[in-house]
Amino acid sequence: MATPPQVLRVKNSGIVNYNGSPIEDRDEEISMSALSTFRAKEEEIERKKMEVKEKVQAHIGRVEEETKRLAEIREELEALTDPMRKEVAIVRKKVDVVNRELKPLGQICQKKEKEYKEALEAFNEKNKEKAQLITKLMELVSESEKVRMKKLEELSKNIDSLH
Repeated sequence: MATPPQVLRVKNSGIVNYNGSPIEDRDEEISMSALSTFRAKEEEIERKKMEVKEKVQAHIGRVEEETKRLAEIREELEALTDPMRKEVAIVRKKVDVVNRELKPLGQICQKKEKEYKEALEAFNEKNKEKAQLITKLMELVSESEKVRMKKLEELSKNIDSLH
């Protein structure tokens, strides 16, 4: 089957020929040069694309490493706070227990202090009363001695007057 002259014909170089006429050498060289330049540009683009892709992969690798390191650091931090929290909770419970024990002891102390103050006040009152009684006793003994001495002196005078 013959190809009509108006049909487009494609050559190996990728150049289209109209009307079945041969392509000039110069046009073919320009076409080959343009194709070669296009391929070189495509290769350069592909090379740059691969470089960027490699850089992105490297960056992703670094990010993944950093993510791992951050996760490890977070785990270490959590491990550090857990024992402290447990110890704090234990100590707080002990403080609560001691507070509960202290409350009745404080009430007993207040009661005993009140009793002590009352007993001390009663003791001081009795001591004061004793001191007053001793003073009164001393006065009475002294007065009694004076009266007896006076009586003795009178009796002595009476005896002396009898002689």
